[in-house]
Amino acid sequence: MKKILIVDDRQEVRELVEVTLRAGDYQIFQAESGESAVEVARAEKPDLIIMDIMMPGGIDGIEATRILKNDPRTKECPVIMLTGKGQEADKEEGFEAGADDYFVKPFSPLELLKKVEEFLE
Repeated sequence: MKKILIVDDRQEVRELVEVTLRAGDYQIFQAESGESAVEVARAEKPDLIIMDIMMPGGIDGIEATRILKNDPRTKECPVIMLTGKGQEADKEEGFEAGADDYFVKPFSPLELLKKVEEFLE
């Protein structure tokens, strides 16, 4: 069973993504901050991370992605940025940090599920 980590500071977004992914056979983990995303990713070794950019605390999604992509334990794990910010600069910064793809909220559940399936094949 593939493991997916959903990272967003808003519980309703994490739950919406999890409900969307229930169509697949995945073990889902959740984190509400960049700091907890790094901890959970290191502990659980997910096969995919869906990460929000804007989060409270000292580590946002961009920095959490950068940390995970520079860690030998997690560097191979794909990261899909999922954010309400559709600005080109944010997209570029996400890719520079190591993100593998980028989705803007609100998202199409079917489109997200298809993208997740592609990354996990």
